[in-house]
Order: sequence, then C-alpha cells, then structure tokens
Amino acid sequence: MTSRTLVMGILNVTPDSFADGGRHFSFADALTRAQTMIAEGVDIIDVGGESTRPGAERVSPDEEQNRVVPIITELVELGATVSIDTMRASTALAAISAGAQYVNDVSGGLADADMAPLIAKNPQIQYVAMHWRGHSADMQSKAVYKNVVSEVKDELEDRTEALIKAGVQAEQIILDPGIGFAKTAEHNWELLSNIDRLSLLGYPLLIGASRKRFLGELLEGVDPDNRESATIAITTEMARLGVWGVRTHSVKPHRDAIEVVERLKR
Repeated sequence: MTSRTLVMGILNVTPDSFADGGRHFSFADALTRAQTMIAEGVDIIDVGGESTRPGAERVSPDEEQNRVVPIITELVELGATVSIDTMRASTALAAISAGAQYVNDVSGGLADADMAPLIAKNPQIQYVAMHWRGHSADMQSKAVYKNVVSEVKDELEDRTEALIKAGVQAEQIILDPGIGFAKTAEHNWELLSNIDRLSLLGYPLLIGASRKRFLGELLEGVDPDNRESATIAITTEMARLGVWGVRTHSVKPHRDAIEVVERLKR
C-alpha cells in the first residue's frame, strides 16, 4: 500500500449531483469517464447513484441499485478498485456482491441501522464514515455549532465507538469530517485548518472538498468547474499533512499535485 495521499475519483451516475449531474448518467458515459480516471492513475473510483447535494430528494433503493450495480460490475472486471457511495445497507450489499471494496457512507451508519452489521459481516470491506447530521433536504438547518472542530471530532468519535460496538473492526474504518454537510463556509475552513486535531482520533481521514460551494464563495466562482484550481490547492495541503485520501472530480491534476508534495518531502 502506498504511503502517499490517495485519490478517490467521483463517478456520479445521477442526473442531479451538484457538480456533474447528468454528465455520466448513462452506462456508456459512466464507463468512458471511469476509463479516463483509470488511465490518469485513480486509486479508487467512488460510484454514487443518489445525489447528496443540499436539498436533494432521495431515490428508491431499486433505482439507486439499477444505476450503480452495472457500472461497478464492469469496473471490477477492468481491475479497478471500487467504492460505493451510499447510505443504504441494501445498496452496499449489492455493490459488495458486485465486487466493491469500499463503502462510502455519508451518514456514518446513522441513516440505516443495518449498515454497521453489514460492514461487520464483511471484514474485507473498508468503510468510510462521514460526519452527518441529517438528510440533504434539511441538513443545512443543522449547521449550528459552538466549536465546530471539537463537536465534529466528538461526534465522529461517537460514531466509531458505535460502529465498533456493532462489530466493525477498527482497521476497517476511515473517517470523513463532512465538508459541506451541515456546515457553513466558515465551518468548512475551520475544519480544513484543523486536520491535525481530527487526526488525533487515530483513523485515516478522507477529505471531500472538491468543487464545493464554499470554494466558489471565496473565489466568486459560480460554476463548479471553475473551482478546480482551488480544489487542487486543498489537495496539495492535505497531501502535505499526510491525509489518507482526497475525493475529487478530476484525477490527473490531483495525482500531479500529490507527486510534487511527495518529492518535496523527500
């Protein structure tokens, strides 16, 4: 296993994700995008069939699975390392059965009581547990903190304890502070500025800041595509700090930035 920061490439097979909704909704478009990511050196492809942007409505389990299982099956055949981005245990199980090796759950197991037992029964699976306070429809109303870093750290610690109590192995767990989820722009910056404190939890960290609104607010970039250079700056700093992974919409510029950081470290 490489010691550098990993790049988890985002593959949204949805019509309504905030940055790339609809671009890769068809199987053919999703496969083409995935093949490009593989050629650019992606470490993990994170396949999602349900948008979690602020205000998004949920889709049915059947619809979610119909979107993700065919492309996961194909990517596994190609030899890619695949993650399923889902809050549902049933979708996670379908993805694991298709060959996914990671489950990326933005709810950290809070949205589905069956998720933790499923992960516990599959010790070969790595599980990303994100900090979460509610579904997309109303999550921003819950962005209320006295000290966002301390509260996110404490709530993530509570989740890890609950997961381990449910039988999940500590070695399976990766944590995500949930940039943009029930957070204001200021909360996001506070968390990114205090990665060292979150690292004290003792688990690998995944950072998902790619093209998010708070970057646009800083740079007056309305179009998410115009936030890519800002995202690369975040990746560079996360790599300098030794963060386990970054979740990004593009691959090559982030791999390049990480390689530069690694060379400077040497």
